[in-house]
Amino acid sequence: MSTKLKIAIGADHAGFAYKELLRDFLKDFQVQDFGTYSPESADYPDFAHPVASAVENGEFAFGILICGSANGIAITANKHQGIRAAICWENEIASLVRQHNNANIICIPARFVSEDLAKEMVMTFLNKEFEGGRHALRVAKISC
Repeated sequence: MSTKLKIAIGADHAGFAYKELLRDFLKDFQVQDFGTYSPESADYPDFAHPVASAVENGEFAFGILICGSANGIAITANKHQGIRAAICWENEIASLVRQHNNANIICIPARFVSEDLAKEMVMTFLNKEFEGGRHALRVAKISC
């Protein structure tokens, strides 16, 4: 994988510390931080929409979104037609959402996974390829 891969990242206050950790961890990639920029209370849609838009319009290959449970950011990101945002809480899930669902945004529940697991899932997500085939037929049926 090219270390020039462009990744959009964002989080609300509950995901702020993990966003900072992951942004620094991904220093060999081109990462753009869409906020939040402090641990002060913030609304997850304010960060999920810009990340999803940036991935949807092709400016970034992948997105990473983090909040407490990952549900709010995933629901928000998936409102975008070209987005397949997946909540991951185990490394195998991070692998399968890329291989079978062609997910383009990983959503991490900061209150439920360790920092090390978050880093492992992100690397798995970025390194797995979509398998296509029968999965491509299913993914093609997702859009409304």
